[in-house]
Amino acid sequence: MSVSARMPAVKRRTLLQAIPAAAFLPASLWAASRQDHPNPALAATGVFELRVYHAASGKLGDLLARFREHTIKLFDRHGIKSVAYWTPLEEPEKSNTLIYILHHPSREAAAANWKSFQDDPEWKSVHDKSEVNGKLVDKVDSTFLALTDFSPPLG
Repeated sequence: MSVSARMPAVKRRTLLQAIPAAAFLPASLWAASRQDHPNPALAATGVFELRVYHAASGKLGDLLARFREHTIKLFDRHGIKSVAYWTPLEEPEKSNTLIYILHHPSREAAAANWKSFQDDPEWKSVHDKSEVNGKLVDKVDSTFLALTDFSPPLG
């Protein structure tokens, strides 16, 4: 092959289909489910929770600040394990969407941890103060997920 030879053009779709989806996820996502479970079989017994927050108009910055400054610390206190947080790159979601994944040992643990979080006086205070000029979130979508038996090992 000569130095001047060029690689043939590759369509974006073809390239993306050739790369496993796992390559796009941060290492923290893969590692998170194994932090407390050196045995992958144990990690598979937990559940992941995908949460999508649809922020009120003009309030995404305030929502992100609440997470950055308060919510994640409170999650930790109540046994809610953060895996990763994202904001979309393109409109219209870019202006009003926060997406994140949590890991729970079980659905029952998730319910108990969410209840203790929501009952926490500090959370109630943070929530009320952050919404003094209007609510930050219009809608929350929550989906619980289990790893499939063919999922690559996490970690």
